[in-house]
Amino acid sequence: MGTEDYYGGLLCRLFKKISEIKSKIHFLPILLYMRKPREIYLNAEYHVTAKINRSEFALESREVKDLFLSILSRAKKKHSFRLRNFTIMSNHIHFLIKPGEDESLSRIMQWILGVFAVCYNKQFNLQGHVWYDRFKSKVIKSYRQLLATFKYICENPVKAKMVETPKKYKYGGLWFIRNRDFELIEPPDSFLVVLFANLLI
Repeated sequence: MGTEDYYGGLLCRLFKKISEIKSKIHFLPILLYMRKPREIYLNAEYHVTAKINRSEFALESREVKDLFLSILSRAKKKHSFRLRNFTIMSNHIHFLIKPGEDESLSRIMQWILGVFAVCYNKQFNLQGHVWYDRFKSKVIKSYRQLLATFKYICENPVKAKMVETPKKYKYGGLWFIRNRDFELIEPPDSFLVVLFANLLI
């Protein structure tokens, strides 16, 4: 094989490789923006979070937090689900939630977040997205994980320096449990009461 044929073959293979790489790069944005399928288990409990668009403090005022609570109350009447714990922060929310039988987590959350967005925009004469992207959910796969998540949700307002102790935060499940108000929240099981007696009693 002559030198020209040898280098000619190398160039052909090189251009072919470049063409393959360009083809992959062309589809890369599509792959990057493909959403990961939500992990769903039958009769499972979930740690759900949803963030306000642009991380704005849309939930900061008592007025807006009360609005969210009223919509959560409406959701309990419309959909079947158990709420073990929750907290409404200034720019995001946390739920420890278990959909009822034949209920969809996505349907529940879409209703709550969608109705809140409509009411919020109407109340403040605004337009556009209120929530950032879709809500995030993590399946609770063990009781240890459930306890850690319950505690994490309770401590969120303390970590954000909104209160000194979780007991003082009025917009979380712990406040409702301590005041025996079980319209939104589920009564804690006996094991939870024993482990978190300093918070729940």
